[in-house]
Amino acid sequence: MQTQLRIMTYNVRYFGHATRGVASTAASLRGIARAIARQDPALDLILLQEVETASLRSTVLHARQRPEDTQIDRLLAALHQDLRGLGRHDRYEGYYFPAHNYSLGPAVSLYTTGLAILVRHPLRVLHHNGAEPHDITHRALRPNRAHAAPPAGKKPWLKQTRICAHLAIDLGGEVLDIFNTHLSLPSFLDPDFWRRPERMGHGLNQLEEAKNLREFIDAKRSSERFLVAGDFNALPGSPVYEAFRGALHDPLLAQVGGVPALKAFATAGFLQLRMHLDHLFSGPGVRWLDLRGSVPFDDPASPFRGLSDHSPLLGHFSIEPRCTIP
Repeated sequence: MQTQLRIMTYNVRYFGHATRGVASTAASLRGIARAIARQDPALDLILLQEVETASLRSTVLHARQRPEDTQIDRLLAALHQDLRGLGRHDRYEGYYFPAHNYSLGPAVSLYTTGLAILVRHPLRVLHHNGAEPHDITHRALRPNRAHAAPPAGKKPWLKQTRICAHLAIDLGGEVLDIFNTHLSLPSFLDPDFWRRPERMGHGLNQLEEAKNLREFIDAKRSSERFLVAGDFNALPGSPVYEAFRGALHDPLLAQVGGVPALKAFATAGFLQLRMHLDHLFSGPGVRWLDLRGSVPFDDPASPFRGLSDHSPLLGHFSIEPRCTIP
């Protein structure tokens, strides 16, 4: 049974950082693929946020080789090419979880949003919810329900759908549950938004989404061996962050020595603003060995520097002896 794994969570900004978000580029995608390929030890699980399928935004500057190519197809092709160039034979399987499709009709997508998980062979995926990612969105004018996200392109609401991707890995008879997510920004329609000195992670809409996410995780995890990661759009110490830290473990918090130091460890940059918005949590059945490769946003030594408006979090962990839900 493989009991030690390496994971990364990373908001890739749909590989469009070179154009400041206007459109995806081949250079951004290949740069991220190259940085992943050079990870040593290799990454076993790669959780990505802000990934497209195929749209005008994702193809206008990065033409598809085949009509059916998606961003994940192109990322995997570039990643495998880089790995071969390094004399390595690692192979990854990609799983995509669609969230939203902004379109001009059934034939023309302006841009799409979604999550992705790459899994390194020989890890075996038992099941995933890629066909029906779980909708965690809080919609003020339409109460949220515990249901799967509507099919891409079929949403009548202007609010961007937020989802949780779930994937279960077989570890020789034991199961490891992986949850990947991307929460909304705090709603600027909330009067308190304009009164708070800190806003990220304080929005009432964000707290509702955090509640929906926690309920989904508790319903789907098969044991205490699980990981929850992604872009939470929430600062350390915020109500959203504390909603997860109360029951889960944040290995980076333990490493840096407290909430103030974690706030100073920026994972996202917008103009001159630096914030810690991305998080990696685990259940009691996971033991962290190291967080090598997790560095602040502006670290000049990071192979991911300049490739997105976020920096990745990486961790090496082991699985604790069997512990099941009472």
